[in-house]
Amino acid sequence: MIAILIFALFWTKGLFAMCPICAIAVGAGVGLSRWLGIDDTVTGVWVGGLIVSMIIWTIDWLKKKKWIFMRMELLISFGYFLLVVTPLYSSGIIGQLYNTLWGIDKLIVGIIFGAIGFWLIATLYNRMKARNNGHANFPFQKVVMPLAALTIISVCFYFITK
Repeated sequence: MIAILIFALFWTKGLFAMCPICAIAVGAGVGLSRWLGIDDTVTGVWVGGLIVSMIIWTIDWLKKKKWIFMRMELLISFGYFLLVVTPLYSSGIIGQLYNTLWGIDKLIVGIIFGAIGFWLIATLYNRMKARNNGHANFPFQKVVMPLAALTIISVCFYFITK
């Protein structure tokens, strides 16, 4: 996954909807939380954010290249979730009997909340930028907003699972 992020960082010529720095920070957050032994819901929040970031990058890149096809957003979204969840399930990280919250695997719960949170904040950022004549409201807003959202969701799950 890190190789993909590094490749995407150097391959891109312009900024997409969410910047490479943000995706790298999300990836680093996943690695750090796993290393520290933080609950899987919190780790899942960052995985979900990373997945949505990669979906946004891919869709924007394809649109820029004018490679548009029917149900593109749906297929790309499904594909990325499948590419992440399938290996996690196959390796036994997802699907452990007692690693659940609300009857669902903790990592899946975190992925769902992280993905929704990241998507909502990316949408909010784009609306705020449009209302400000195409400019961010403050420096590094594109990075701060998603990281803040994922951090808030992570803290909530920390206290829920404590």
